[in-house]
Amino acid sequence: MKVILATDRDGFQLKETIKNFLLHSGYEVIDLNSTHGSEDFVDSTVNAVQEFRKHKHARAILFDKYGHSFMPANKFKGIICAAVSDEHSSMMTIRHNSTPIINLGSGITGDILAVEIVKTFLEHDYDAGRHQVRIDMLNKLC
Repeated sequence: MKVILATDRDGFQLKETIKNFLLHSGYEVIDLNSTHGSEDFVDSTVNAVQEFRKHKHARAILFDKYGHSFMPANKFKGIICAAVSDEHSSMMTIRHNSTPIINLGSGITGDILAVEIVKTFLEHDYDAGRHQVRIDMLNKLC
Protein backbone atom coordinates (compact mmCIF):
# COMPACT_ATOMS: atom_id res chain seq x y z
CA MET A 1 0.00 0.00 0.00
CA LYS A 2 1.18 3.52 -0.78
CA VAL A 3 1.11 5.99 2.08
CA ILE A 4 1.46 9.68 1.31
CA LEU A 5 2.97 11.87 4.02
CA ALA A 6 2.75 15.66 4.16
CA THR A 7 3.64 18.09 6.91
CA ASP A 8 4.16 21.66 7.91
CA ARG A 9 7.26 22.68 9.90
CA ASP A 10 5.74 21.80 13.26
CA GLY A 11 4.86 18.24 12.28
CA PHE A 12 8.15 17.38 10.59
CA GLN A 13 9.74 15.34 13.40
CA LEU A 14 6.60 13.25 13.97
CA LYS A 15 6.37 12.69 10.21
CA GLU A 16 9.94 11.38 10.23
CA THR A 17 9.09 8.94 13.03
CA ILE A 18 6.06 7.64 11.13
CA LYS A 19 8.02 7.49 7.87
CA ASN A 20 10.65 5.27 9.50
CA PHE A 21 7.96 3.00 10.94
CA LEU A 22 6.24 2.70 7.56
CA LEU A 23 9.44 1.94 5.67
CA HIS A 24 10.46 -0.71 8.20
CA SER A 25 6.96 -2.22 7.92
CA GLY A 26 7.19 -2.56 4.13
CA TYR A 27 4.87 0.24 3.05
CA GLU A 28 5.61 2.32 -0.04
CA VAL A 29 6.04 5.87 1.23
CA ILE A 30 5.55 9.03 -0.79
CA ASP A 31 7.09 11.76 1.36
CA LEU A 32 6.12 15.19 0.08
CA ASN A 33 8.39 16.93 2.62
CA SER A 34 11.58 14.88 2.77
CA THR A 35 13.92 17.68 3.90
CA HIS A 36 11.68 20.16 5.75
CA GLY A 37 8.02 20.90 6.32
CA SER A 38 5.90 23.38 4.40
CA GLU A 39 5.55 26.89 5.75
CA ASP A 40 1.84 26.37 6.40
CA PHE A 41 -0.39 23.35 6.98
CA VAL A 42 -2.76 24.54 4.25
CA ASP A 43 0.01 24.28 1.64
CA SER A 44 1.10 20.81 2.78
CA THR A 45 -2.51 19.62 2.81
CA VAL A 46 -3.21 20.87 -0.71
CA ASN A 47 -0.11 19.05 -1.96
CA ALA A 48 -1.14 15.86 -0.16
CA VAL A 49 -4.67 15.82 -1.58
CA GLN A 50 -3.39 16.45 -5.09
CA GLU A 51 -0.92 13.57 -4.75
CA PHE A 52 -3.53 11.33 -3.11
CA ARG A 53 -5.83 11.72 -6.10
CA LYS A 54 -3.14 10.24 -8.35
CA HIS A 55 -3.12 6.93 -6.47
CA LYS A 56 -6.31 4.88 -6.40
CA HIS A 57 -5.73 2.76 -3.29
CA ALA A 58 -3.37 4.97 -1.31
CA ARG A 59 -3.81 6.36 2.15
CA ALA A 60 -2.44 9.67 3.38
CA ILE A 61 -1.32 11.07 6.70
CA LEU A 62 -1.11 14.80 7.38
CA PHE A 63 1.01 16.28 10.17
CA ASP A 64 0.97 19.64 11.90
CA LYS A 65 1.19 20.78 15.51
CA TYR A 66 -2.44 20.65 16.65
CA GLY A 67 -4.30 18.55 14.07
CA HIS A 68 -5.78 21.32 11.94
CA SER A 69 -4.86 19.98 8.50
CA PHE A 70 -8.12 18.06 8.27
CA MET A 71 -9.95 21.35 7.70
CA PRO A 72 -8.46 22.25 4.30
CA ALA A 73 -8.45 18.57 3.28
CA ASN A 74 -12.21 18.38 3.76
CA LYS A 75 -12.74 21.34 1.43
CA PHE A 76 -11.92 19.08 -1.53
CA LYS A 77 -14.81 17.29 -3.21
CA GLY A 78 -14.88 13.60 -2.33
CA ILE A 79 -12.26 13.85 0.43
CA ILE A 80 -13.07 12.84 3.98
CA CYS A 81 -10.25 13.44 6.46
CA ALA A 82 -10.26 13.15 10.24
CA ALA A 83 -7.96 14.42 12.96
CA VAL A 84 -7.23 11.50 15.28
CA SER A 85 -5.38 11.22 18.57
CA ASP A 86 -6.04 7.62 19.61
CA GLU A 87 -6.11 4.15 18.09
CA HIS A 88 -9.86 3.62 18.40
CA SER A 89 -10.66 6.83 16.50
CA SER A 90 -8.21 5.92 13.74
CA MET A 91 -9.87 2.52 13.35
CA MET A 92 -13.44 3.80 13.46
CA THR A 93 -12.87 6.65 11.03
CA ILE A 94 -11.69 4.29 8.29
CA ARG A 95 -14.22 1.56 9.10
CA HIS A 96 -17.31 3.76 9.39
CA ASN A 97 -16.41 6.93 7.48
CA SER A 98 -14.21 5.59 4.68
CA THR A 99 -11.58 8.12 5.69
CA PRO A 100 -8.45 7.43 3.63
CA ILE A 101 -6.64 10.47 5.06
CA ILE A 102 -5.92 11.15 8.71
CA ASN A 103 -4.31 14.08 10.50
CA LEU A 104 -1.95 13.82 13.48
CA GLY A 105 -0.94 16.73 15.67
CA SER A 106 2.66 16.59 16.91
CA GLY A 107 1.77 18.76 19.91
CA ILE A 108 -0.98 16.32 20.89
CA THR A 109 0.32 12.86 20.00
CA GLY A 110 3.69 11.45 21.04
CA ASP A 111 5.80 9.15 18.90
CA ILE A 112 4.75 5.82 20.44
CA LEU A 113 1.04 6.59 20.32
CA ALA A 114 1.34 8.00 16.79
CA VAL A 115 2.88 4.74 15.56
CA GLU A 116 0.01 2.76 17.12
CA ILE A 117 -2.55 5.12 15.57
CA VAL A 118 -1.01 4.73 12.12
CA LYS A 119 -0.68 0.95 12.47
CA THR A 120 -4.35 0.68 13.43
CA PHE A 121 -5.43 3.00 10.61
CA LEU A 122 -3.57 1.00 7.97
CA GLU A 123 -4.71 -2.41 9.25
CA HIS A 124 -8.41 -1.65 8.76
CA ASP A 125 -10.68 -0.99 5.79
CA TYR A 126 -14.07 0.57 5.17
CA ASP A 127 -16.98 -1.59 6.40
CA ALA A 128 -19.47 -0.12 3.86
CA GLY A 129 -23.04 -1.34 4.36
CA ARG A 130 -25.13 0.95 6.54
CA HIS A 131 -22.29 3.48 6.71
CA GLN A 132 -22.51 4.31 3.00
CA VAL A 133 -25.58 6.49 3.60
CA ARG A 134 -23.45 8.86 5.70
CA ILE A 135 -20.66 8.90 3.13
CA ASP A 136 -23.14 9.81 0.40
CA MET A 137 -24.55 12.58 2.60
CA LEU A 138 -21.07 14.01 3.22
CA ASN A 139 -20.17 13.88 -0.47
CA LYS A 140 -23.36 15.76 -1.40
CA LEU A 141 -22.19 18.69 0.71
CA CYS A 142 -19.36 19.47 -1.72
